[in-house]
Amino acid sequence: MKKPQNNYAFIDGQNLNLSIQRLGWKLDFRKFRVYLSEKYGVGTAYYFLGFVEGNSNLYTSLQKDGYILVFKPTLTLSNGKVKGNVDAELVLHAMIQYENYEKAVIVTGDGDFYCLVDYFIKNNKLLKLLIPDRNHFSSLFRNKMVYISFASDFRNKLEYDKNAAQKKRGITAGRNPLDGLSWKLP
Repeated sequence: MKKPQNNYAFIDGQNLNLSIQRLGWKLDFRKFRVYLSEKYGVGTAYYFLGFVEGNSNLYTSLQKDGYILVFKPTLTLSNGKVKGNVDAELVLHAMIQYENYEKAVIVTGDGDFYCLVDYFIKNNKLLKLLIPDRNHFSSLFRNKMVYISFASDFRNKLEYDKNAAQKKRGITAGRNPLDGLSWKLP
């Protein structure tokens, strides 16, 4: 196991989760946190997401897995859709914490973060841009390929395995309480 360095991860939670779901699999957040630590020396992982009533089990689970959650209030639009964009919060926290970490791992495929990624590259602060889906990400990042890895390439290491999770918890029959966790989209 690689000793954690003083690197921070800044994770666009909705982009990560929805991208992986679109690929047809479920991310094991515990495995992902370990992966960030072992592969990139991430000691602190900020996870940005919109706050939705009723998701407290999900939030508790993420915190137990080692994430620091940063919530954005959500708005319910007139069409019933819930909206919560975390872009500004992620950029703000990355800059507030700037002096506290050696390198940053940014987890997103959203081109709205291009200026942050570019700034970090110019200032030798970016360790990796970890894009959730190799096939769906902003074309703005195409000229940054040397800094990019794709979470989707590591499905075999990062996918949630319901059977293995049940065995680990000693559940041989019945429903896994974590299976009820679902994302209520902001």
